[in-house]
Amino acid sequence: MLSDSEQHYLLKAVEAFRRRMIVISPDFKLLASNSSPAGMQIGDVIGKHCHEVFYERPSPCLNCAVEEAAATHQPALRTNDDESEDLGKMTCFYAYPIFANGEIEAFVSMEFNLPIQGGIEERLQRTNTMLRKLIESSVDAVIAADRKGNILVFNDAATNITGYSRNEVLETGNIRDLYNDDLAYKVMTDLRSDEHGGPGKLKSYRIDVMSKDGEEIPISLNASIVYAEEREVATIGFFHDLREELKMETELKNTQLELLQSEKMASLGKLSAGVAHQLNNPLGGITLYTNLILEDYELEKDAREDLHRVLRDAERCRDTVKELLEFTRQTRHFMKSNDFNQAITRTLFLLERQPLFHNIAIEKDLSEALPMVTCDLQQMNHVIMNLILNAAQAMDGRGTLRIKTALKDAGERILFEISDTGPGISPDILPRIFEPYFTTKKEGQGTGLGLSLVYRIIENHNGQIQARSTPGEGTTFTIEMPATINISGDGNDD
Repeated sequence: MLSDSEQHYLLKAVEAFRRRMIVISPDFKLLASNSSPAGMQIGDVIGKHCHEVFYERPSPCLNCAVEEAAATHQPALRTNDDESEDLGKMTCFYAYPIFANGEIEAFVSMEFNLPIQGGIEERLQRTNTMLRKLIESSVDAVIAADRKGNILVFNDAATNITGYSRNEVLETGNIRDLYNDDLAYKVMTDLRSDEHGGPGKLKSYRIDVMSKDGEEIPISLNASIVYAEEREVATIGFFHDLREELKMETELKNTQLELLQSEKMASLGKLSAGVAHQLNNPLGGITLYTNLILEDYELEKDAREDLHRVLRDAERCRDTVKELLEFTRQTRHFMKSNDFNQAITRTLFLLERQPLFHNIAIEKDLSEALPMVTCDLQQMNHVIMNLILNAAQAMDGRGTLRIKTALKDAGERILFEISDTGPGISPDILPRIFEPYFTTKKEGQGTGLGLSLVYRIIENHNGQIQARSTPGEGTTFTIEMPATINISGDGNDD
């Protein structure tokens, strides 16, 4: 028997126990308790069923340790195992019987947290926190959805790419909002096939998703099906935005094509220069011997006139060769002061006698006050020739070509305009004419690189080029460039 002092301290210990400790009869009626529900006194609950008092249940709790102790006549420990996912149903964790004369007189039931369980929960919480941080810090959009398509996970990168906020997609969003119906079905079908990384997986899967404002965004998708007990419960995808990569690839291709175009121009220049030098010799011979005939022989008037025609034509050929040599002389980038009006005049001299220009009236309004322009003359020749040829081709060799230069901004900038009276450019096409590969010419008649190269040259010279057009009336290209450009380096062509 315990002494009064021992009983006193034992009762104190029971009262100090921070978890509920109750004594119940075999029929689950409360005999004693160290706690009571809020608003009730301990005396109010004695004699009532424990499951009714503490949990408002009409029958004993699921996984009740008292039931197991009653069946085995042994202490029973019920931990949070896999038998139930509802922690509220895990009421009596530990119970043991009290015997009197070999029969169970009552049961003691206690609630407490097992140290190992607390450690597991703490580690689980840390793991979940780390997982959330990993998802949020991902540079790719991470989106997970249940089987109905309701979005469960949506990180900051997903917001940046799609334009949807996390709150609106988690409340009402569906993964199908990012696809059209046909694409959503195709993604789910391919996800279950073995052709894109194996069943339940997609690897580097190329799709276009729809942003909130309707923009189609190129995406490389890595996705998988999430299983629980061999059942599909969700899907998760990592959406990598390809816009910047595709832009860089396009710029690289454009640079490569422009380099190829420049190499072709350089090769053409060398070939033209070679041909010009070869022509100079026979032209010199024609001029020399024609003059000798005129000086050494008495000829009839008609014969002398015919020889003078030969001389004039030979001199025209010589002038053309001279201009061609000047036009193609340079094959490397070389920035220096150049006369822009003279560059226009020389280009026209080479072109205006071509058959394409026979029925084109050329009107020139070149400012005499135009200052020298620091530029790469060969590149400017390419710009001027390209714009003039485009205008002539647009008019199909019949119309009026107007070329104008002028001063702007108190002489700090020059203006170069070239206008045609062709059919014009429709408003839906006009914004795209400087794009690489874009052309309205028939297949085989143009690469779509001419105007894009012109745009790049003008941009590299710190200038701007614009086009305005009225369908049925013609098109005008306007170039503005600084009269002086600060060029790094010494400018030598060595």
